[in-house]
Amino acid sequence: MRLAWSKAGGDQERLSFNDVSRHAVPIQGAYISRLPETVRARIQTDRKAYIYNAHVDLHVFVDEELVMGVECKSYTENAMIKRILTDYTLLKGAHPDLVCTLLQLESQLGGDYSSLSDKETMGSCSTHTLMSFFPKVDLHVVTLLEGERNIQKPVHKPEHFKKLKRKNLDRAITRYSDLLRPFV
Repeated sequence: MRLAWSKAGGDQERLSFNDVSRHAVPIQGAYISRLPETVRARIQTDRKAYIYNAHVDLHVFVDEELVMGVECKSYTENAMIKRILTDYTLLKGAHPDLVCTLLQLESQLGGDYSSLSDKETMGSCSTHTLMSFFPKVDLHVVTLLEGERNIQKPVHKPEHFKKLKRKNLDRAITRYSDLLRPFV
């Protein structure tokens, strides 16, 4: 991320990270209003306790303001995408301009997420369908290793390691640099 920020022309002193911070998402008033009166009354007596602490793997700050989230996965499948989109939806409630990203080593999403060409990624039909149900989240998917994940070859075993090509790493740095540029 520091390389991407530098490539975008950013001052390193303005950039910081936090991978453990949680962002309190309060209970929604519209939800409370639909509850039975006795439940609603109990919630109202201690409404501040009704929060969910949302987070992703890495929070990127510029001038101490959260500007980007990075969810990191060794591989991603569509069941995981649903959770990632939910987490980002909750975070965007508090940070509407948050840039939402997924950095994955390998892809199991289908489509061309694992092709890693210089062309614009089209993604996959099923992933786009899921994303369509989360209109507040524009998820940027960055993949580092070419080829779909083979579930018969666990990524953590050395005999199944794929080579990380410099051009793929450079492509990821450029992609993150482009996403960070508006905050320079």
